[in-house]
Amino acid sequence: MLIHVIEPGDTLWELGKLYHVSAADIAAANGIRNPEQLVVGQALVIPTREGVVTGEERRTVEVNAYFVQFTDPAPHQLDVLAPVLTYVSPFSYQAETDGSIRARSDETALVDAALNQSVMPMLVLTNWHGDMFNSDVAHAIFTSPSAQEKILTNVLRVMNDKGYRALNLDFEYVYAHDRDLYNAFVERCAERVRKEGFLLSSALAPKLYADQPGLLYEAHDYHWHGEVCDFVILMTYEWGWIGGPPMPVSPVDQIRKVLNYAITAIPRDKILMGVSVYGYDWTLPYRPGTRAATLTPVQAVNLAYQQHVPIQYDLRAEAPYFTYTDAQGRHHIVWFEDPRSFQAKQDLVVEYNLRGMSFWSYPTSFPQVPILVNNQFNTKKWTWEHTTVR
Repeated sequence: MLIHVIEPGDTLWELGKLYHVSAADIAAANGIRNPEQLVVGQALVIPTREGVVTGEERRTVEVNAYFVQFTDPAPHQLDVLAPVLTYVSPFSYQAETDGSIRARSDETALVDAALNQSVMPMLVLTNWHGDMFNSDVAHAIFTSPSAQEKILTNVLRVMNDKGYRALNLDFEYVYAHDRDLYNAFVERCAERVRKEGFLLSSALAPKLYADQPGLLYEAHDYHWHGEVCDFVILMTYEWGWIGGPPMPVSPVDQIRKVLNYAITAIPRDKILMGVSVYGYDWTLPYRPGTRAATLTPVQAVNLAYQQHVPIQYDLRAEAPYFTYTDAQGRHHIVWFEDPRSFQAKQDLVVEYNLRGMSFWSYPTSFPQVPILVNNQFNTKKWTWEHTTVR
């Protein structure tokens, strides 16, 4: 794997000579439209065969991508990502207390595109209500067997009608006293979906130990989900989040702490590690109640270029960042992802011998992702008969 970090005086033409590859190929691999738009500290993937893991040496992993938007540019990005995806997960279907389910938007075209490219669609079922996860909605569902029965009947109808082959449970901010009820619901889901030949997964908060306090953590039983589900997705992102103080979004040192606990409770071959593919721009000083601006990795690099500031790199968190002052004199800090930070997360998948990884969230602009994945891994592609219960 070759990643070049821009130094003063670097040009695409000089890099092409150095690595024996055309400047146009470097630009294409990194989504660079303006060859002059390079920033000191920017990390570029060099598309050369040198340093690429051979097919015989590569591990085979599973890769999921959550999509939060289903219209342009989502279909184009799915086309680009499809060769390195096992699953695509449109976010989301909302479970209602009356047993109905409701899609946030029409995802049919995205599901059809996935099926046409041998990517398994995974239906995401949530307790999302309004503009957030709702603890009371989850409680009402978990205490009503009739609502659960209706929800699962509706879920299976949609899965069969639209071509979904897996179900992902993403119930968040569940009350601690509903932990056993949630576990029972997971078991009920497993029984129903497996009768149809489908897979079951769940999304789990990034816990550091079993009895970690907090509404996000307490009802997520790693042992139970690891036993009942075919696989789980660890939400190892959002340490730095849109409404919180500035910090890396997916710091590797913190992810490592989550994995150190997770592998004691869940089989390694059932863990997909979450990987963020975006960043945030915070105005300083941070004030509680304010919100950061969301940036794609390409937008972050472009902003650094426009502000004429270098990109720095936190070696402990394995995360790029930069600071700048806007036209109104306000100070900012931007934490985001680049090829170096993405590669560091791929290395964790190898180090911990995990099932694979899951991206939150698309669409974004991070052109190096499929190149980096393909350089290190073979991506598992299911044929539909493989989804029957083993």
